[in-house]
Amino acid sequence: MTMTSSDASLGTADYDELAAVYAEANDNGLFNAWYGRPEMLRLGGDVAGMRVLDAGCGHGPLAAALHDRGATVSGFDLSPALVALAEERLDAEIDLRVADLAAPLPYGDDEFDLVMCSLALHYVKDWAPTLAEMRRVLKPGGRLIVSIIHPFVYAFCYQDADYFALTQYSEDYDFDGTTFVMTYWHRPLQDVLNAFVDAGLVITTVTEPSALPDTPAALLPPEGRRFLCFLFFSLESP
Repeated sequence: MTMTSSDASLGTADYDELAAVYAEANDNGLFNAWYGRPEMLRLGGDVAGMRVLDAGCGHGPLAAALHDRGATVSGFDLSPALVALAEERLDAEIDLRVADLAAPLPYGDDEFDLVMCSLALHYVKDWAPTLAEMRRVLKPGGRLIVSIIHPFVYAFCYQDADYFALTQYSEDYDFDGTTFVMTYWHRPLQDVLNAFVDAGLVITTVTEPSALPDTPAALLPPEGRRFLCFLFFSLESP
């Protein structure tokens, strides 16, 4: 996966266009298969018997792993093509829907023991309504596990930019020889933390993990298993 700065933006139709090649990269690539998804599952812990929501489920690899661990899983994504791929790979008992993370969620109050939001919040400009919705659908004492692009990655890659400003930016990604543009919202670490606090969520764990010990050497960057990429949070709804 290569990245260069771009002024273009990626919409839902483009996600639908890249769904198959994106799913392949997500299933087998370093950042998801050997780094991001394992940490989400580690932070989630024992989910057997829990009702879990996969917010921004994509083509369903995290939802599948949660289901295999004994959870009753629901999931949603903005891309109909990715949801269709998730439906192909997942058990029919899993409730999958097309929905927008930035809009009111199509679930009842106090419905879930755990909400997982893996690498999706950085597509949302205003976190306040989204976090309020996540807290609404969580049971009291329920947990929210979140991963985002580490804010310091933006500071490193765009050293002339204003790190402290809420900024939309785009990057070109090469998926199997085809270039697609993906657009994110950067916010500084203080704004990330304060958004959780303002939502009434309690931060219980923050991690900057290594890739799995058995990650294939060919996938690792020059610095090895320990590198700066994503930031992970475990939060609790009082």
